[in-house]
Amino acid sequence: MKALVTGGTGFLGGRLAERLLDAGSEVTIIGRNAAIGAKFAAKGARFIEADLREEQTIVNACLGQEVVFHCGALSSPWGTYRDFYETNVGGTRHILKGCWVHKVQRLVHVSTPSVYFNFTVRLNIAEADPLPKRFANAYSATKRLAELEVLQAISAGLQALIIRPRAIFGPGDSSILPRIIRANSSRGVPIIDGGQAWMDLTYIDNAVDALLLCLQAPDLAWGRIFNISNGKPVQLSTLIPRLFAMLDVPLRTKTVSYRAAYGLAIMLELAAHLRPGNREPLLTRYSVGILGKSQTLDISAARQILGYTPQVSVDEGLLAFAEAWRTPI
Repeated sequence: MKALVTGGTGFLGGRLAERLLDAGSEVTIIGRNAAIGAKFAAKGARFIEADLREEQTIVNACLGQEVVFHCGALSSPWGTYRDFYETNVGGTRHILKGCWVHKVQRLVHVSTPSVYFNFTVRLNIAEADPLPKRFANAYSATKRLAELEVLQAISAGLQALIIRPRAIFGPGDSSILPRIIRANSSRGVPIIDGGQAWMDLTYIDNAVDALLLCLQAPDLAWGRIFNISNGKPVQLSTLIPRLFAMLDVPLRTKTVSYRAAYGLAIMLELAAHLRPGNREPLLTRYSVGILGKSQTLDISAARQILGYTPQVSVDEGLLAFAEAWRTPI
């Protein structure tokens, strides 16, 4: 099988590319990290160093592909709307154009459950549940716009589907758990309202399993959106102590109310906007919301239609991450 993976030098795209290569697929990856790309080239992949905003390069990369896994995106709780729009929406348009021009058979588009988040408690969210009238940040807003581009292409006849994996973690994660570790080593991990909020995580190999299952998806799957997670919500009050016990690192926490944390985030964001460079503040309103408000997903559609079953538990995933973190390559 000939497969193109965008974001192939990133966390999810990279792990997917590894699995595809192991299965004997002919893999092309698009990414911005030349060093990681060179390692994939040494394993037999074709590496294209490019940004998703480079239209002609992205369109040309789709030539001869049987399936495109669009994992690439600008993913961050902070940044300018223009950057998010050009990468997440514009980049998706370039992929769709490539699929049309080069008659790619299938597209698997990776989106995010961030499109559900509205700073309120939401449990067991299904794919058809209402989305917020106003999205939480530029990332979630532009990822929804990218979804709409894909859905429009589906209505025009493109064979595609969308998955929304929640909070992917595991060895190689440079975002979720490392942020918590860095907070612990500086000012302490903020525990908002006692850490009682429920949240879903997705172990990296479970997320890749879901992507690979899309290759064998039945006809009724195409054109649909699927939530993906480990299917076992956790509370930060138990998750974080388990993580640091596995790391064998003393845990330092700071207990704070949601109201106080949200107010602090507002001030930090305002200060960040005023500073040259607009660097990400230590705390954002979105981060406070994610840590302080429960949000869990209904993954029954993925279970029933894609045949998705999470194989690695949260505890097993935490242990794998901790072992990799303690012994970096």
